[in-house]
Amino acid sequence: MKLHDSGVWLRAALLALPVAVAQVAVTQVQSELGMRTFAAAQAQEGEQRETRRTPALRNAVYEKLAEAQAAAEAGDMATASRVLDGMLASGGKNELNSYELANVYNLYAFIHYTREDYNAALQAYENVARQPDIPLAMEINTRYTIAQLYFVQEQWQRGVNALLDWFKLTENPNEEAYVLLAQGYYQLNDYTKALSNVEKAISLYQEEDKTPKEQWYNLARFLYFEKGDVTNTVRVLEELLKHYPDKQYWVQLSHMYGEQKRDGEQLAAMETAYVQDMLDKGTEQVTMAYLYLNAEVPYKAAKVMDKGLKNKSIETNSRNYEILGNAWRQAQEVDKAIPAMEEAAKKAEDGELYARLGNIYLDGDRNEDAIRAITRGLQRGGVRRPDSARLVLGMAYFNTKQYEKAREAFQAAGRDERSAQYARQWIQYMDSEIERQRQLESG
Repeated sequence: MKLHDSGVWLRAALLALPVAVAQVAVTQVQSELGMRTFAAAQAQEGEQRETRRTPALRNAVYEKLAEAQAAAEAGDMATASRVLDGMLASGGKNELNSYELANVYNLYAFIHYTREDYNAALQAYENVARQPDIPLAMEINTRYTIAQLYFVQEQWQRGVNALLDWFKLTENPNEEAYVLLAQGYYQLNDYTKALSNVEKAISLYQEEDKTPKEQWYNLARFLYFEKGDVTNTVRVLEELLKHYPDKQYWVQLSHMYGEQKRDGEQLAAMETAYVQDMLDKGTEQVTMAYLYLNAEVPYKAAKVMDKGLKNKSIETNSRNYEILGNAWRQAQEVDKAIPAMEEAAKKAEDGELYARLGNIYLDGDRNEDAIRAITRGLQRGGVRRPDSARLVLGMAYFNTKQYEKAREAFQAAGRDERSAQYARQWIQYMDSEIERQRQLESG
């Protein structure tokens, strides 16, 4: 029995994670944004102010900014806004130099972000970036924040453009920036650029002997799969399992090994998940059983199906009982195959499984049961090879010495050219056996 076609299921499994990855990225962006208030900015920018001719921050302005920040940190955004509004009112805007204005807009941005008014926060941060001669560190941080806010608002192209502007200013971009850019390109369906950026982030981490984040690997896995690159999809899944052992990756890796015709490794990967009780879905357990059947280990296949059907983790339908029955039969466990096939036949819509059940009854020398099962199957209809079923029916009648009924069954089977030769042979054998018995009785 060959493994069922799992292409649709495999694709669904491999495509299931990128949306979650994107959500993780946005959540991370939201957790990082809006936290650079006035004092924090001052601390970070102090060392870089000499790289540009930045105007001084005058004491009176500093005191107003500190007042606004104190109110904001106390949660009094109304007061903080009034202080900032006053600094810009009555021509005050014209009296502030570019660095002072940048700090005012930066604090406005923090207030807007806290209120979750992302459009206003974006406008304020862009006002910061427009100011000439601000410290390089301030411009770098602001442009990165602008890019993040575009991502939060799902304005992917603007986010990518803003991030590329940030890259031009940054000597040593960090890994998170490459991942954010990869996310943007992913959302724009530019998978080639998305892949190169997430791989860059992964390689930077690996160069520092750090473990890349799980969502980075997942994005790379998805992108390779979408490009049809099975080899690298497998490589990334193997890396994922080294650092983040999880059921879904064992299952996905098993299927990808199957794509590569690496049957032994396909079975081993799935079995690893199964023995750790990771396969909690019925479809996964059925796949495990199929893999055992393909590897000619029917006993293990039967055990998987039997356990899942008993604990209801596998759906108790006709098809699954049929798999169980076939597995027991291939394992030469006819006594166990019979009740499984009985259940499968009861739940089936046509007579095919009753015909096959008759075969198993015949193997177990239960001829009367074979006669009843095949007769019921033929009456119900839908038997794929009624000629073969009638051959078995004839054998069961023959074994119970119901020779006329056996002859009728063989003759009916012989009307199909596929079974004509076997039917003639059985009739000839039956006639010789009848003659032999007649001679024994007369002698």
